[in-house]
Amino acid sequence: MIVAIVLAGGSGRRMGNDVDKLFLKLGEVPLIAHTLASFQNCRPIKRVILVVRGDHHTHGEYQRVVRDLRISKVLSIISGGPERRDSVWNGLRALPAGVEIVVIHDGARPCVPDMLVEQTIASARKFGSGVAACKISDTIKEVDNQGKITATVPREKLWAAQTPQTFKYDLILRAYREAMQKGAPITDDAAALELLGEPVHIVESLSTNIKVTTPMDVEIAKVLLPAKATVAPAGVPPGTFYFSRSIERQYR
Repeated sequence: MIVAIVLAGGSGRRMGNDVDKLFLKLGEVPLIAHTLASFQNCRPIKRVILVVRGDHHTHGEYQRVVRDLRISKVLSIISGGPERRDSVWNGLRALPAGVEIVVIHDGARPCVPDMLVEQTIASARKFGSGVAACKISDTIKEVDNQGKITATVPREKLWAAQTPQTFKYDLILRAYREAMQKGAPITDDAAALELLGEPVHIVESLSTNIKVTTPMDVEIAKVLLPAKATVAPAGVPPGTFYFSRSIERQYR
């Protein structure tokens, strides 16, 4: 069984307001609805664990989105931790029996294409890991504390890691267990495997698989996503963007 862990526990400080960025509207519904719809409509994904901030109010808001948009694959909504690694660890421990492959994804990446998810799954089946990453196209400079360029970094081997990051369950569980025991400051899931000395395989992605962190990112995502969101109900082919008028009124 293939299960996705969707991380929705970030604070969104760079958004510059008190609103949880995952509830900012993209089209007619919250940003997180687009992300969850991607996994609802992705055939290989059988279940979703949604990891959110720990307060009761936040849990209720996410439950409302899942209920009102009929996102049936969400198995549970659980509390995350103070750091990303803690939230992933909580998600891994909440997985049901029989999981073979785990897809870990940022809730703030609503533009993830189905094909990319499936490619990371294929890589994980073959190699144990499949990490979405984008080639660096800009010239990269190393800069000192005074803002002075000290070196130009060759970019030929540089890639920007994204999500989804997909792994065989036993492998990522072992990697995170060791990372948590050591208190390692890992910032993505690939780093946990690197800590074990395990090879990590990438899957080439695109810059359009953005992570929404600033107000400008919200505007870009609105352009990249369809105007209306959408979980396909029974009888509608996966990937079809569908929006119930009754649900639309709830989010106006």
